[in-house]
Amino acid sequence: MTPRALLTSWFLRGVEACHPRTVLPPVLPDGAPAGRNIVLGAGKAAAAMAAVAHARLEGPTEGLVVTRYGHTTTEPTGDIEVIEADHPVPDESSVDAARRMLALAESAAAGDRVIFLFSGGGSALLCAPVEGISARRKQEVTRFLLASGAPIGEINLVRKHMSAIKGGGLASRVAAAEMYTLVISDVVGDDPSDVASGPSIGITRNPEAALNILKNYGYKGSKDIRTALASAGQFVVREHPVSVAATSRNALESIRHAVEAKGWEPIILGDDLVGDASDTGRRHARLAIERYRHGARKALISGGELTVRVRNPNGRGGRNLEYLVGLMLGLNGTPGISALACDSDGIDGTEDNAGACFDAGTIRRAVGAGIDFAALLSENRCYDGFERLGELVVTGPTLTNVNDIRIILIDGTPS
Repeated sequence: MTPRALLTSWFLRGVEACHPRTVLPPVLPDGAPAGRNIVLGAGKAAAAMAAVAHARLEGPTEGLVVTRYGHTTTEPTGDIEVIEADHPVPDESSVDAARRMLALAESAAAGDRVIFLFSGGGSALLCAPVEGISARRKQEVTRFLLASGAPIGEINLVRKHMSAIKGGGLASRVAAAEMYTLVISDVVGDDPSDVASGPSIGITRNPEAALNILKNYGYKGSKDIRTALASAGQFVVREHPVSVAATSRNALESIRHAVEAKGWEPIILGDDLVGDASDTGRRHARLAIERYRHGARKALISGGELTVRVRNPNGRGGRNLEYLVGLMLGLNGTPGISALACDSDGIDGTEDNAGACFDAGTIRRAVGAGIDFAALLSENRCYDGFERLGELVVTGPTLTNVNDIRIILIDGTPS
């Protein structure tokens, strides 16, 4: 197999290991409730999770989940309605989904069973601002933080405090029914309260921390936000079972086994990497060069969520492409090294690709075509270079989301 074929097959192997059809059946509750199963969910995997719930749950089942445009499923979901909304900035469908979901939570009675299904992407897909903050202001804050380079954990902390549905707001509306929370985690550390900003998991509110994040990144005009956060109450959420059905570690372990089966030595660098995407690529280049010089066939595998500082609002290309460009520049033509970086949800940033691949031939063709990847990186236009070279990886939405999967393949054996 070519390096590209190997890398792509391993990426898809990792995705399948985290798909709802693989990970959800073992953690769904058994038996039928006295009343209804009410399924409520949000995220890029929400539609696929709803399909598994419809197929597996016993007893009358209904509900509502919201997913990103284009991330619905062809599998039946029965009376669990699937609606679509925008991502990463909420739109009117996000507002409508939140309003309807809060009403369904309030309708749950004793004897019913509420099953919350959350995955990455849910933070944008549910929008119910606290009193005193408009949906338009929340969109403005979201756009600002996404462009600032702030880590997703900080962005979601602000979102929780500005929301009437996140940080336990949804579950607080369930008065007497039994509750279960099942999540597919896309967050570093896999804290379920951070997945989709935790609509079913209560937090201890700290408005000052949220305001400090806005201040640290230079957001102006937060007077109304300060007033609204100061007056927002604490959500009371009853304790209930919470299961993390899949994480980045599941994907990387599945890839590790596949790498070993092909005779390569896998080295997992971590499933929780954070930091600037291109800088991380350059650091990994140094690791790859060191191992190349020692010979043998190795695969450096990593996950996590890197960040991009947006310098060009009209740029094209997400964190995986910027990571790969940093890696290419750091390798500086070192032979025998290939790499893939893709988002497990199938969409890197806002374009149509999951990520991209490269090998030594890619770099030679880039030079021959006059493609200056350093310049493209400085303008947030890495997509343009990989598109010209035909090295984009396009899978379409995978209907799961455990964040990024990166594999560096090192063949240091003598030719």
